[in-house]
Amino acid sequence: MNRRAFLSTVVLPLAAAGEPKRIAAIITEYRPGSHADVVIGKYLEGFRQDEKPPYPRSKIVSMFTEQVPKADMSRERAKKFGVPIFRTVSEALTLGGEKLAVDGVILIGEHGDYPMNDKAQKLYPRFEMFLKIADVFRQSGRSVPVFNDKHLSYSFRQAKRMVEISRELKFPMLAGSSAPVAWRVPSIDTPFGARQSHAVAISYSGLDIYGFHVLEALQCLTERRSGGETGVRSVQCFERDACWDFLSRNSWAQRLFDRALKHSSTRKPGDPKALVKEPAVFVIDYADGLQAAAFLLTGLVEDFTAAVDVEGKPEPVSMLMNLQPGRPYHHFGCLVKKIEEMFETGRAPYPVERTLMTSGILDFALESRFQGYKKLNTPDLAQVHYQTPNASHFCTGGWS
Repeated sequence: MNRRAFLSTVVLPLAAAGEPKRIAAIITEYRPGSHADVVIGKYLEGFRQDEKPPYPRSKIVSMFTEQVPKADMSRERAKKFGVPIFRTVSEALTLGGEKLAVDGVILIGEHGDYPMNDKAQKLYPRFEMFLKIADVFRQSGRSVPVFNDKHLSYSFRQAKRMVEISRELKFPMLAGSSAPVAWRVPSIDTPFGARQSHAVAISYSGLDIYGFHVLEALQCLTERRSGGETGVRSVQCFERDACWDFLSRNSWAQRLFDRALKHSSTRKPGDPKALVKEPAVFVIDYADGLQAAAFLLTGLVEDFTAAVDVEGKPEPVSMLMNLQPGRPYHHFGCLVKKIEEMFETGRAPYPVERTLMTSGILDFALESRFQGYKKLNTPDLAQVHYQTPNASHFCTGGWS
């Protein structure tokens, strides 16, 4: 009996009502500190990753890893927790059989040795992996919920196609990062259904890797405004002196920048212009008139803060999105709880269109940079409309 035939004989039936959901993990790389470590690790080792309760209710029953670096954890974790590693995405979803044999999929296309393009985007194969998942759904005549970590894709066209396929095959899809669900200080949200005029978010690190995080932190606040999300009209990137010039030319941005910065728990003392060697800002003009700016200021802060002007509020709504700086990375536990909610209910707790929008804004912002910081009209983003439910999804307690 060959390996494939043997595996097909040990496939268990799909989870019956009330039983834990059986989840396939599709991963680019599983090493210490990677997103696979802090997401899949919580399923295998518990939310605190100390091999003690509490655990997510769902169970990882298969893994596929595209790359196996020197610091790989997948083989040791798989052996310890009895999770088979398959050679292909298809086999991980079918457990070596012919048909879909899991109740959900977690796709983590983050980390690994992949090339960069001329826009400074790392070409993670999220889209290609997603298509392989969708192929199994088509061949099986059945679909299950999918969570996609961080960007849908570096390409807005590919990201849009992923959302279209999820609708075509009628499966719930959740995507994005941990920033929107992290513990907030103070523990507040923007009022649902209120008009917004201006918004600012501040973070740090690289344009691609953390540009997505800061944009999603911004989007989860602005999407709650009156009328919901009605699209983005234009996007522009500024760097270095042009970043500070933008701030000085726009009093709304300076005011909200100062307000957001007050919430930072990592702000370095001193003049921001002296501390930040490569400042950058993404400027977003929304179709309904909202103006927003997302700053990346490495050297000044190492956290996420935001401030939003809301009609009827004398002061901006502002907060810190508080990410735990070390293990077990509490904010990823907050994200796993949202993933679990989708697996249990069959409904995404918040729209995948949020991540479609942020993936697109980032793609066009980096295109603006590539084209000499040109302001780009974005008719494709102007067509992204969605309404988020009146619910806040951030964790209301911290790791202490």
